[in-house]
Amino acid sequence: MTHARTLAALAAGLLLPVLASAQGANAKPDPQSPTADRLPIYEVDPTWPPTLPNDWILGDIRGLFVDERDHLWVIHMPSSLTPQEIGAAVKPPIADCCVPAPPVLELDPEGKVLRAWGGPGEGYTWYDQEHGIYIDHNGFVWTGTSNGMHVMKFTQDGKHVLTIGEPGVNKGSNDPDHLGGPANFYVEPKTNEVFIADGYINKRVVVYDAATGKYKRHWGAYGKRPDDTEKYKYPVDPANPPQQYSTLHGLVGSKDGLIYVSDRRGNRIQVFRQSGEFLMERFVRPQTGGSGSGFSLQFSRDPEQSLLYLVDGTNERVWILRRKDLAILDRFGKPGRQAGEFIRAHMLAIDSKSRLYIGEAGNGRRIQRWILKGTRPASSVMPPAQKEMPGFAHRAARGASSSAAGLNVTRSKNSVTDAIRPSSTRSHSTRGTAPAGVSVTKS
Repeated sequence: MTHARTLAALAAGLLLPVLASAQGANAKPDPQSPTADRLPIYEVDPTWPPTLPNDWILGDIRGLFVDERDHLWVIHMPSSLTPQEIGAAVKPPIADCCVPAPPVLELDPEGKVLRAWGGPGEGYTWYDQEHGIYIDHNGFVWTGTSNGMHVMKFTQDGKHVLTIGEPGVNKGSNDPDHLGGPANFYVEPKTNEVFIADGYINKRVVVYDAATGKYKRHWGAYGKRPDDTEKYKYPVDPANPPQQYSTLHGLVGSKDGLIYVSDRRGNRIQVFRQSGEFLMERFVRPQTGGSGSGFSLQFSRDPEQSLLYLVDGTNERVWILRRKDLAILDRFGKPGRQAGEFIRAHMLAIDSKSRLYIGEAGNGRRIQRWILKGTRPASSVMPPAQKEMPGFAHRAARGASSSAAGLNVTRSKNSVTDAIRPSSTRSHSTRGTAPAGVSVTKS
């Protein structure tokens, strides 16, 4: 990154007020939010969203984020649309409708478009395949790409501020300055560090200074150094878990300073401290093939963020887990094209009224909204994993035999892992100085 670009990034940072990052560490709690003790009852809202203006149509939904005003930010992939869908845009036109919407849109809670921008511009290289969107505590908009090598930061009006990585250049999972398929993001307000799930091509979490783009540290599965030469084996065997990521896709940061990631084709969630210290993992339907079960993550809006939601775009479910130990509590959704069903469920966002938004990719290409109709006691719900995989879930619930049960853990002073039995080896987060005394589960 050039010195001029660094100065531009720093100057732009002075122009924006500090905001509450709604899906981040400063998320506004909802007093009616579901909790680990009271699970949600969701009902799809078939009236939402309204028709887009200007004969616009959305392609694959590649990212969703709800800001502090409950505005939904969407990034989609216009290049996924077929000539039949955009008949008015092809040359020569074959129909009187429609045309691709701009890649980035801001919608109010009623679905009205407030802003729309994106695409090629001066001073930056736009993406072939857009992927991921995040609004940080300073109001900046972060975007990425599934098949490209860079991340870009913009103002909310679409002014380019910063590029991390180099378009078209990948140098592997251990290069500090180049990316490979950055999928999702989280910016920590206390340190202004951006955490990137650099996982479509690379196999890591990588951290940069969000103001300057300076490299800080990175790590792979279990907090170890990534190894791009290792080949992933299917189906996933929780008793002998893969030591590298397959497709690191989802990433969220909690209020208590933890990083949760989802390894899509690895069918698992892993949890880390922000230093890269590995804490625990959970396999979710590990026998899942295709694109896997570990798509995208989000927290419930209670003060403790006691629930973790996982979008599964192969089984077409939303899994509901207890955040403190990743126990699977419930799920909803099924494959299909009707309201409340999913085709390629891909991205997830939750607003301050616990309304849940699901974005579909592939042949889905739509956003659905779910309204919270109430809650029910968790004790009254039979966890779905117990119905489908009795031995797998039962062993995990009893805290026995970590990897065979689908749960690997370490001891932590943090409340999220206090109740979990420990085991240990070493973590190898790659940074200026590796963290000392980091222990992870044997595998």
